[in-house]
Amino acid sequence: MNEIFVITMLVVSIIGFLASGVWVGLTLAGAAWLGMEIFSARSAGDAMAISIWGAASSWTLTALPLFLWMGEILFRTRLSQDLFSGLAPWLNRIPGRLLHTNVIGCAIFAAVSGSSAATVATIGKMTIPELGRRGYPQDKVLGTLAGAGTLGLLIPPSIIVIVYGVAADVSISRLFIAGVLPGIMLAVLFMGYIAVWAIMNPTEVPASDENMPFMQKLKASGSLIPVVLLIGAVLGAIYTGFATATEAAAIGVIGALALSLLQGSLTWSSFTESLMGATRLYCMIALILAGAQFLTLSMGYIGLPRALAEWIGSLGLSQFGLILALMVFFIILGCLLDGISIVVLTMGVLLPTVQAAGIDLIWFGIFLVLVIEMAQITPPVGFNLFVLSGMTKKELPYLARVSLPMFLLMIAATLLLYFIPELATWLPSQMRMRGM
Repeated sequence: MNEIFVITMLVVSIIGFLASGVWVGLTLAGAAWLGMEIFSARSAGDAMAISIWGAASSWTLTALPLFLWMGEILFRTRLSQDLFSGLAPWLNRIPGRLLHTNVIGCAIFAAVSGSSAATVATIGKMTIPELGRRGYPQDKVLGTLAGAGTLGLLIPPSIIVIVYGVAADVSISRLFIAGVLPGIMLAVLFMGYIAVWAIMNPTEVPASDENMPFMQKLKASGSLIPVVLLIGAVLGAIYTGFATATEAAAIGVIGALALSLLQGSLTWSSFTESLMGATRLYCMIALILAGAQFLTLSMGYIGLPRALAEWIGSLGLSQFGLILALMVFFIILGCLLDGISIVVLTMGVLLPTVQAAGIDLIWFGIFLVLVIEMAQITPPVGFNLFVLSGMTKKELPYLARVSLPMFLLMIAATLLLYFIPELATWLPSQMRMRGM
């Protein structure tokens, strides 16, 4: 079977369905059905039913609608405005000003949710309308949000890191700590890009608020206390082992409702609107995930990921050549599959090749997550783009174009990780020295 022909057929079918106005989730399921019917002896009908039911009933996804609901509640209270009023005095002197709230907000929430989709949806609910109201360019608002949302996969806790740790038989706690410095590095790169762009385009950035004395800045930051307390409660519940991610998401919802009640912004109307808004957004994401699950199953039966992985392993490349080849491989695969599916379908074949090349498995796990992050903003199956499209009604090509600078920064981050491997290995080595 010609793998290039199969890939071409799948990509063409996905683009064709999308161009004809078919919903994204149904597009993925339709492409999967075609692939399985043409290239596999497996019956597509019952396979589709089993995979979609498995995706829809996954306990892992239970946290997602709760985090989305928390974001909807925050969106309908003063908390989102308080976030900006508290950060604005400190960001006025930084080129790019409040655009940095996209990166800061996503970095903070990434440590809460571990989900790229939840991070983009929750932070986007707060920042998109507020930054638009203040006059920030829409392309920069959406582009930086799409890129910064990928931090949800790297900054612990991360579901993909857990899946990789199980597949590679590597300590998950060390993988978690290994993602901290690369996550900070990527956030700094994003903020550096915003600053450089703002310096080169000063007329695009709205005027700063009136400069405040230091004590007034501290007083203004008091509005951040409710947000910080809410995030601290959710984070603390996870990291102390008091609650799972799903239970912590429920704590976040209860906390958001309590803060909304204390602020006097909780009404029956705002409650029902937030609940229905979260339900609609989750249904959109769940349909996409169900279609992606069927596409993953279809490609597994076709044998495409395994065939491509075996081909890369047979090339006899140097360590750097292997890393570059794997980067291209995962970017291409990310155009068709979600991140967890990529890990599940390829690690069994690739890990012996990676170990034979002398690559540290902790480092490779962080490299893998970084490259999979790129797939979140690459069409036709970029989940961050899908979420933003559903929230803003913007077309995928437009969102992919405005996200391109962030994609290039991720490539730069991956190269930095290769040439400075201590970014991913130093903290885990300290844990090993202390017997943790």
